[in-house]
Amino acid sequence: MLLPDVYDADDETQMRDNNSSCFCYRNIAGSTNLSKHARGLAIDINTLYNPYYKVRDDGSLFIQPATAADYCNRDWDFPYKIDHADLCFRLFTAAGFEWGGDWTTRKDYQHFELIEE
Repeated sequence: MLLPDVYDADDETQMRDNNSSCFCYRNIAGSTNLSKHARGLAIDINTLYNPYYKVRDDGSLFIQPATAADYCNRDWDFPYKIDHADLCFRLFTAAGFEWGGDWTTRKDYQHFELIEE
């Protein structure tokens, strides 16, 4: 786990290197709103093996990191995969975090964020 500063706070570069990270002062991708990472309320774990992806309006996939297409298929077993049976998932959700792998409009398998009340 290295500070985002080592990667000039470039998410794509960090994720390709499988860098787990938490605090990174940045906006939500494609937005002017601050990310929960900018407020220290989110963490990304094993980012290469647990990618972010969504289906675009034209049907194509947007994947981050771009090198993680194989890991979007969650039907096969591979090391470092976060799913509902994984200890990482169980510990974070027990501590009050939401998992991006449960989101319906996109999947962010690496991402846990604190649920704010």
